[in-house]
Amino acid sequence: MANHALSRPPLSPAGTGTLLGVAAYVLWGVLPLYLKLLQNVPTAQVVAHRVLWSVVMLVGIVLLFRRVRAILGAVTMRTVLMLTASAFLIAVNWLVYIWAVQNAHVLDASLGYFINPLVNVALGVAVLGERVRRIQWVAIGLAGAGVLVMALSNGGSIWISLVLALSFGTYGLIRKVVAIDALGGLLIETVLLAPFALGLLLVAHHGGEGAFGRETATDLLLVVAGAVTAAPLLLFAGAARRMPYAALGLLQYIAPTLQFLIAIFVFGEHLRPHDLAAFALIWVGLAVYGSDSVRASRAAARDIELEPVTR
Repeated sequence: MANHALSRPPLSPAGTGTLLGVAAYVLWGVLPLYLKLLQNVPTAQVVAHRVLWSVVMLVGIVLLFRRVRAILGAVTMRTVLMLTASAFLIAVNWLVYIWAVQNAHVLDASLGYFINPLVNVALGVAVLGERVRRIQWVAIGLAGAGVLVMALSNGGSIWISLVLALSFGTYGLIRKVVAIDALGGLLIETVLLAPFALGLLLVAHHGGEGAFGRETATDLLLVVAGAVTAAPLLLFAGAARRMPYAALGLLQYIAPTLQFLIAIFVFGEHLRPHDLAAFALIWVGLAVYGSDSVRASRAAARDIELEPVTR
């Protein structure tokens, strides 16, 4: 048994990407539990602390693994410009998501991440030239109908879902194509955001509104924000570079499902009839899309196994 285990071939890039993606989405799925503990900290300050403590942690990792030269070697003007765009998108995503959790809109946030796979598919087709089968277009149409139901019945909060889906979908696309690894990319993103984060916290502290330094428990939670922020982003960026972008949509069900369950059973948010209708359409669409993708993947695997025989 030991020899058999040792003889197993290493995971393919796609297999490694899948494991990284699952880990990232589970961590994002339970993130509302952490953010709820920071209920009394202003949203912008939470984001600022996420940025600054992420820089501290990432610099330590880079130094520990002696990656400074490799990261600097990957830095070009094009890379910096692309990472500036991705940094802006992730900052917007954090602001809206944290605000949603702090203001009892976790259901709306989870809807945004249920929509996100559709954004991934659309970007994969439009930008990367990835192909989508006819049945998958049907799935996209069903999920799009769910979004329309939510927009027509509850237009006041649909913006949360749409901003989260579009910002993170575009962020993921940039991180997939930018010519730098996950660690280097995230470090540069947070360094680019750090001056704004530090300025915001200094202004808040000068005005007597800074949350840091008042309670030990809150201070510790804010310090932990570095690891809470960096770990899933590093995992996600690693997954995005190892697997087809549209395939990330299959894994992305994990995070919003966990958020959905937490919103209802932990935070006590109410699932209204139009919410249920919208979620039902989106779930059916995602189920159709996911089942077709699994079927196609199995068919491709069978073709690979049969190929040597037919030569």
